[in-house]
Amino acid sequence: MAEQNLTGKEGEEEARSFLIEQGYVIYHVNWRWKHYEIDIIAADDEELVVVEVKTRSADYLVSPEESIDRGKIRRLVAAADVYVRRFRLDKPVRFDIITLIKNENGYETEHIENAFYAPVQGR
Repeated sequence: MAEQNLTGKEGEEEARSFLIEQGYVIYHVNWRWKHYEIDIIAADDEELVVVEVKTRSADYLVSPEESIDRGKIRRLVAAADVYVRRFRLDKPVRFDIITLIKNENGYETEHIENAFYAPVQGR
């Protein structure tokens, strides 16, 4: 497996552990629908939380959160919509980003709650 893939998988494990420590319940990791994937689906007491995990080494050029474009947001929202329908969930959905910057001491972690909102569909 390529170094970048290993770093990404390590980052997802770190993010999952971070969320559990914060009291979240993890429903699924790497949940797939067609060719879309949600890194982590979790819940707190009030909301379903769709989490995109971005991991970078310390020498990154683009910040992790800046690498999430409109297309990625549309795919996450579409997959979350299917997830809510498939599992018949009646909770509001929140979209978060967890960024992890790998350094010599491990990871610097940032949890960005409500990182983006589902776009409103045009009529």
